[in-house]
Parts: sequence; structure tokens; C-alpha cells
Amino acid sequence: MMRLNDSPLSILDERAILASEVYHDPYDFSFTEHAIAPNLKDDILADAPKIPDRGSYGLPSLRYGEKFGAVVQELLSLRFRQLVEKKFDMDLSDKPPVIVMMGNTTGHYNEGYAHPDSKHKIVTVLLGFSREWPYERGRLRILRSPDREDYAFEFPPEFGRMMMFRVCDHSWHGFLPQKGQRMSLQLCYVDSESYVRKEYWRHNISAIAKSIPLLRRALDWAPKRLH
Repeated sequence: MMRLNDSPLSILDERAILASEVYHDPYDFSFTEHAIAPNLKDDILADAPKIPDRGSYGLPSLRYGEKFGAVVQELLSLRFRQLVEKKFDMDLSDKPPVIVMMGNTTGHYNEGYAHPDSKHKIVTVLLGFSREWPYERGRLRILRSPDREDYAFEFPPEFGRMMMFRVCDHSWHGFLPQKGQRMSLQLCYVDSESYVRKEYWRHNISAIAKSIPLLRRALDWAPKRLH
């Protein structure tokens, strides 16, 4: 749910986010090196949710502490939505937000497949929460085509780094498989509250399945599109 609060943000760096360039090749996207100040990393990560398995989890199914919760509140604020609107010169006032999180990747061949995002999504915002990501693989790639080697930009999912893009029929993105603690948050502005409910329900069912050992092993090798 959107928090209707227009007060200045205290954790997210408004100036840095607003100042970051918007690129148009191969589609509209923006990258902010430090959307959250590095000196806040230890306190926020100490309160971050513990995600044991691969895949994405809906935010309502996760437990986290006060400092991480404060970041979430700012992401869900009217103030932040207005920043995104300014970046892409668009109105998101009737587009509700949905948040999911990834915590780990297994390195299996089926992770990070190229996709343009659902037609129900309008803008996708990614915020890194990995303490570090020293690997060459596993960085999210802005793609020019469904080929994961045909990329224009790479986004390492490290703490405080933010990328956002306008979803369209060719907003291809993905990453090469890499095992690691790959924690990132994905906020999407979508076309309806019914889609928000559907997404949280879908991720909740997936989380339950991943808590059962036999089902978790099957899901590890299933095409990622299924969950």
C-alpha cells in the first residue's frame, strides 16, 4: 500500500536518485550508485530479512527489523513515487506498488533467464542489499534482446545501488547464473490492486513449497518462470 507522506526522505538519497541520468538505449532506465549512504549499510543489513532459499519472496511473508522497515516505508512513500514519476515523466498516481525480495541464487542453469517483465508492470525499481557481490556473473543485465550476452549495462546487486526502468515489450533483462547471497529488493508499480494480491499470493505459495525439502529440490531445477 502506498504511504501518503510527502515529507523529505531521510534514508534514500533524493538528490542522487533525481540526478542520475536516464538512458534510452535499449529502453528507458536509470542507475544510482549510492541511493542509500554506505555508512548506513551495517545497521540496515542487520535488520534485513533472512531469506534461506532461491527465488523471490513477497514482502508481506518476510520478517525484518526496524531499520530495514524504515527503508521499505520510504520506498512506499508518495515522495519516492514522485521521484520515479519525475525520472520518467509519467503519472503513477493510480499504479499501486508491489515488493518482492530475492536472497540467494544457486547458480543453476535456469536462473536469470531473459524476460521483459509482465505487461501488468509499469515501472520496476531494483535496490541492492548484498553486502558485496565480487562475481562477474550474477549481475543484472539490461539487454538489447533475449540473448543474455547482448547487454548494454550491468547492475551489481550491492547495498544501496538502485536501478529503475520503464517496462515495455522489449525491456529485456536477466543475469548469468552465479551461486551466492544475492539479496535485492524489487518494487514494481503495477496496473491494479488485483495484480498486487495475485503476486503476493503466488510468491506465498512458492515460499510454502520451498519450505518442503522434496518440493524445494524439484523447484531448484524447474524453469524459473514457474515460480
